[in-house]
Amino acid sequence: MSKLIAPSILAADFANLQRDIEMVNTSEADWFHIDIMDGVFVPNISFGMPVLKAISQHAKKTIDVHLMIVDPDRYIQTFADLGADILTVHYEACTHLHRTIQAIKAAGMKAGVALNPHTPIAVLEDIIKDLDLVCIMSVNPGFGGQSFIENTYKKVSQLKHLIDFSESKCQIEIDGGVTDQNANALIEAGADVLVAGSFVFKSENPTATIANLKTIIS
Repeated sequence: MSKLIAPSILAADFANLQRDIEMVNTSEADWFHIDIMDGVFVPNISFGMPVLKAISQHAKKTIDVHLMIVDPDRYIQTFADLGADILTVHYEACTHLHRTIQAIKAAGMKAGVALNPHTPIAVLEDIIKDLDLVCIMSVNPGFGGQSFIENTYKKVSQLKHLIDFSESKCQIEIDGGVTDQNANALIEAGADVLVAGSFVFKSENPTATIANLKTIIS
């Protein structure tokens, strides 16, 4: 399975959002990663439905939506209607996780679960075969531009072992602090999808930065 790059739109220039969407479209990136934050589950508010609708009208690649919100079940069908291909909810935000995952799939999307840095991999043992994606947070969720947490490598290896042992087809995504300095090590540990925000959009040439990341992980 090829390894994927998902630029995080949270780090894009919101005053030139269509320009940055078109850049991702024409780049070697594979997915759009879109963080929805509510200011409750995380101490930040990003953007909501109108902005996602605008993005989906221009995006020509997989739309990977990461919900950092409380009670995500309320909005599952809404995000499906807005064009999300993958919907990831936080383990820490879901009281009835299995029900939530089934609802995401029933709405026609792939289902993902994100884990905060302090949440152990073991909590996924009973649901791993139902998941299409696990997003390992390699920074504390809520803000872009944070430093990578080194314990992530260990968690990726543990998750890869669980996936193989369970014969799950789940992909492993890393979100936070991804650069050209740790991309290869993350892939070697078992990652499939690397989310890159500030490293891409704050670089002098985002298209070239994406191409370089693709070369590193290929």
